[in-house]
Amino acid sequence: MSDSSSRSVDDVKTFLQCWRGFDSQQTASWYDEWAETYEKDSEMIHYRAPNLVVEFLDAHYPGDREDIQVLDVACGSGLVAKLMVKLGFKHFVGVDASKNMLDLATKNSLYKDLRLAILGAQPLPAETDTYNVVVIVGALRHEHIPVSIIRELHQATKPGGYVCMSRVDPNSELGDKYKECLERELQQMEEEGLWTHVASEEMKDYMMDVSNKQEDKYLGGTMYLYRKSLK
Repeated sequence: MSDSSSRSVDDVKTFLQCWRGFDSQQTASWYDEWAETYEKDSEMIHYRAPNLVVEFLDAHYPGDREDIQVLDVACGSGLVAKLMVKLGFKHFVGVDASKNMLDLATKNSLYKDLRLAILGAQPLPAETDTYNVVVIVGALRHEHIPVSIIRELHQATKPGGYVCMSRVDPNSELGDKYKECLERELQQMEEEGLWTHVASEEMKDYMMDVSNKQEDKYLGGTMYLYRKSLK
């Protein structure tokens, strides 16, 4: 990895393009390597998903904030919690597959607990029916976290609580398949009476398209908010 002080957008793009065809353990190791420059790199590629998702949640979440429990899944260095605390949320538990990312999150002093787990390969380390808000930003994509995690997010949510998710638009055939599977699962769970759809919103300029040489090309995405059934 190049010295962060001299790192360019092209350097970041080159590094991110190396992440292809990884399994879950390799992805975790890749994030361990990236942790040192992650936040600076995220700014360079205009990674706006945390800001957009927190704004989306703020617009649609009607409940108390000060006393509720938030589960931040794929929390990384804590970008989402940093934004949520400004809106009155105070109690966070974070989960991530990268130990080095969790080490960064520890320095924020925002989380009462941080838990290491490779989601999909390992169960989500969260208590059942406990969290008022469960949020996952940036990780619902091919080669990150399987669609099967959605039911685990639901299981961790307190009845009447909210699950807030974001998905980057695919730029590959495998990405298209992931999107189809994800949205089919979201609908299936609603049909089963597990939760109710509250809102969805398209995101523009989710982040710079690192596969494109032009710096003005961006990926879009979608945000979803569901409320867990009381029964």
